[in-house]
Amino acid sequence: MQRERLADDIFVFISDLYAQVTASLVLTSEGAVLIDTLVFPEETLHIRRFVEKRLNTSVRYIINTHFHADHTTGTYLFPGATVISHALCRELLDTRGRESVARLRESAEFQGLELVLPQVVFSEGRFSLHVGDKTFQMWASPGHSPDSIVCLLKDERVLFGADTLMPLPYFVDGSYDDFLNSLKALRNGNFENVVQGHGEILLRGEIEEKIENDIDYLIKLRQQVDAALESSSPEQALRSITPERCGKSPILLGGAVEQLHRRNVSALASRRMPAHS
Repeated sequence: MQRERLADDIFVFISDLYAQVTASLVLTSEGAVLIDTLVFPEETLHIRRFVEKRLNTSVRYIINTHFHADHTTGTYLFPGATVISHALCRELLDTRGRESVARLRESAEFQGLELVLPQVVFSEGRFSLHVGDKTFQMWASPGHSPDSIVCLLKDERVLFGADTLMPLPYFVDGSYDDFLNSLKALRNGNFENVVQGHGEILLRGEIEEKIENDIDYLIKLRQQVDAALESSSPEQALRSITPERCGKSPILLGGAVEQLHRRNVSALASRRMPAHS
């Protein structure tokens, strides 16, 4: 696992074991706030040891940005923390999350895994959390999943973008239209840094270009899927829609982008099919 120090009191942990998924730690004058956890217990336990042994404090709050297992699995390793999420995240953890936990428990390394439901939820507008000298603002950012949120460390202008901002917009478990709208809403946010849900941290000069590139990807993808569905050989035409044709490199995330893109193509084609039948 990699650890990056974004500021004196902000740390980002990037998994070496699963898709460069990230978890972020903000140190406040009244304890630490953890934005998401990592999948494998050994990596999340490393974060806990870092907080308790190196920083000499504890995690008071955990923010679940959405219900997917790669961001929530490690929550149970912080039994004293208050967990915060969107209301939909709690609902999805209580249903699909239970199924995911049952599957993971079949593996020896997840034998102790427990489902943790958020104790504090919000559904509309912006939700603010004040911890010591820090203010965290959260709001809905659906698209990757229906319950996705982003979290802004207000005064520092650091955005924890979760999977709304990752190397490739991925909407198979969410909504294409919602994703496009959520990305547009992040324009001109005056962010100093963005921590993506997977992959590298974005610096101030990269953020607007990244958002526009993601918007452009989604628009090009829809145009090419629509054209493929209108063609004489739709299946062949859909297979020819590569990440490069939509403005993305296939080598991102260790090559995983290619697979995510193919799933995007299939999902969007199935959803757009009625309009072309």
